[in-house]
Amino acid sequence: MKIWFDILTPKQVLFFEPMIKKLRKKHNVLCTSRNYREAIQLAKIRNLKVHVIGKHGGGERYSKLNESLKRMLALSKIVKKYSPDLTISLCSPEASRISYGLGIKHIVFSNAPHAEAVMKLSLPFVQKLLTPWIIPKRKFSIYGILEKDIIHYLALDEYVIVKEKPKRKTLPPLKLKRNKTILFRTHETQAAYFLKNKKKINIVSMIKKIAKEFPDYNLIVLGRYSKQINELQKNLGKNISVLNKVVDSGEILSISDIFIGSGGTMTQEAALKGIPTISYSAVPGYQDEEYLVRKGLVRKGKNPETIVKLIKALAKSNKKVRKLKAKKILDSMEDPFSKLEFAIKSVRE
Repeated sequence: MKIWFDILTPKQVLFFEPMIKKLRKKHNVLCTSRNYREAIQLAKIRNLKVHVIGKHGGGERYSKLNESLKRMLALSKIVKKYSPDLTISLCSPEASRISYGLGIKHIVFSNAPHAEAVMKLSLPFVQKLLTPWIIPKRKFSIYGILEKDIIHYLALDEYVIVKEKPKRKTLPPLKLKRNKTILFRTHETQAAYFLKNKKKINIVSMIKKIAKEFPDYNLIVLGRYSKQINELQKNLGKNISVLNKVVDSGEILSISDIFIGSGGTMTQEAALKGIPTISYSAVPGYQDEEYLVRKGLVRKGKNPETIVKLIKALAKSNKKVRKLKAKKILDSMEDPFSKLEFAIKSVRE
């Protein structure tokens, strides 16, 4: 069988990589992506060969539309020539439209019903949706997919990422002068769901406050976009390390004592590794994050003062107990690949 994966983000690289390895043992697999800084560089780090078609549309609506249309046209020619039997994506709008137009069965994953634009542009055209068990099916069925075509798996997506060994030697030389490290991950600013729910977050003042209150910690900032990284380097002091290189999340987390993120993939990855984790909740709607909050693995703080208090509390918490709790939760989860195999069989019958 020929299978086409359209891989658009760094999360998708890490999530799909182990599935692609397993499928390639029996099937022919084509992987496409787009020119998107973290996704392309992370694919190289993970030795995942992808064909780069088109580019990310940035933070403006017209640019997103224009780049998506251009990418769809270019992709359609490649996909028609490859002639896959099945498409797998994490709700890629381009993959959805092309697969529908060419009559190709399409299976998608998603843990983001809050991503309204992407859901509307993909779910009406797919055959099966796979999603974590904690997200009610009705959250997705409002976008045009029947509940009977939604399959739950007993895992968070980050289960797959945490279970994979991180790639080593991806970190640039870091002048770490202290024994403890805080890792700060900037929030998404160019996704369609952020453009709709724009929420002003002054991460520069947040980071400066943390640096001032915790001089005995190394403070590393992991940005997303080149422009964002350049602005952070310009506005933050020399004592704060702003990484300008894409790194494997597993490796950077392995040297982190406390993680502060916006509620997305790395927040949940850090929590499932048992790292003291704080979310500043830049984007509402992460139900998997709320699950980890209820389990006590993520704490939430919306302003610098609250985050400082949480860091102080977490620094004194029992790390061994946290690690054991995270391991217990992780061990209770299943590999979503088994549900993918079931979905593949069901759409081919």
